[in-house]
Amino acid sequence: MSSARVPRPEPRRRASNVATEKWEYGWQWRAACRGRDESLFFPPSRFERAEEKRSREKTAKDICASCPVQVECLEYALRIREPYGVWGGLNEMERRRLLREMDAELLSAE
Repeated sequence: MSSARVPRPEPRRRASNVATEKWEYGWQWRAACRGRDESLFFPPSRFERAEEKRSREKTAKDICASCPVQVECLEYALRIREPYGVWGGLNEMERRRLLREMDAELLSAE
């Protein structure tokens, strides 16, 4: 996992409309990953050794760490429950864990 701190969306904050409804003017155009090799952000269709996965994800997360729209990207991935790849600096398992934590926070606040 990258040593850079990933900004965490507020539990009750909803992703902006731009992230899901206005692709042509949205955050995606400003993303640091735009035009990069997508194989850095998504697992291959073949078996991937743990060392290869760590290396691939570290490279992707390093790109995310300098991205001006990292928070918007992560919010989008959480909102649509994106099941694959590195989004907003988190991989699939990290996003699932964050969603569980956010759900628990919401339930405890009720």
